[in-house]
Amino acid sequence: MRIAIVGASGYTSSELIRLLVSHPGGIDLVAVTSETYPGVQVTRAMPNLRGYCDLSFESFDLDALRDRIDVAVLAVPHKVAQDFAPVLLGAGLRVIDFSADYRLHSADDYESWYKSQHTTPDLLSQAVYGLPERYRDAIRSADLVANPGCYPTSAILGAMPLVENGFVEPDSIIIDSKSGISGAGKKADEKTHFANRESNLTAYNIGVHRHTPEIEQELTAAAGETVRVSFTPHLMPMTRGILSTIYATLRRPMSTGELLDAYFTRFKAEPFVQVLDAGEYAQTKAVLGSNNVHISLEVDPRVGRVVVTSVLDNLVKGASGAVVQNLNLMAGLDETAGIRFPGLMP
Repeated sequence: MRIAIVGASGYTSSELIRLLVSHPGGIDLVAVTSETYPGVQVTRAMPNLRGYCDLSFESFDLDALRDRIDVAVLAVPHKVAQDFAPVLLGAGLRVIDFSADYRLHSADDYESWYKSQHTTPDLLSQAVYGLPERYRDAIRSADLVANPGCYPTSAILGAMPLVENGFVEPDSIIIDSKSGISGAGKKADEKTHFANRESNLTAYNIGVHRHTPEIEQELTAAAGETVRVSFTPHLMPMTRGILSTIYATLRRPMSTGELLDAYFTRFKAEPFVQVLDAGEYAQTKAVLGSNNVHISLEVDPRVGRVVVTSVLDNLVKGASGAVVQNLNLMAGLDETAGIRFPGLMP
């Protein structure tokens, strides 16, 4: 399977290239496009890839690409992906989209949360949400895969067994997520400036974050009933990582052991989701640089709530590692090829 990355100059693209150049086989990165660095060697912009990647950035040209590739990975911003996806699909290519443009099933929901008209609503029903832990079989044959957001991946996987089994009240879920600064992208602004982030922790977009409808859509699908969440993201003074703490009211008294058994059962066949034993708590450093998700939980019987913690690397399982996982499925390869390795600790 021959791959091109469209818009390949950001953090997620750099991470995707890093993973693909070490892939054991069956997937070949043949082109990377960038309107910022046309003609520039990839390693000039991404020096960590020196000795591993000999490609140069090129301007996007469909005629030059269509016979060279099988799949295009769109690493362009929200709204911009809607310009590329129909053109690439019309050329007979398969597409994985990093952006949020095809994650939501409803154009009305997209326009409400993203404050922009969706120009290709006909493609929303064609897109497959790229979370293998729920949609593995559909991803294998998909022509358009919507790669999940980083916050939603941690929240959905952390809460999924609770709602699938009807263990919690569907309107009681509170998700408190904390992310490293790289989740904000490569372009610097006041929010991500070192002087404003170092030794500093802040919440943002309370009640209005655009990942909220994505989380609700997928948890509702898993639950078979409407799920509403309170989602609050925070920026942490670290480069990578997400920790989501999920609070939910239990429908009946349950022990930590009962719930852990349900989580172990749900994820025992999942190669990248590890459920921790009672008394262990998930930590971001344990999954740094890996495609792994660590989940821990504890029941607070005094208030009748369960507290789940879910951690991942926002640039790997939260973005580029998920793309490789989906590419492996689409290519008919071992799902873990090229991304089966532990985190970096310390």
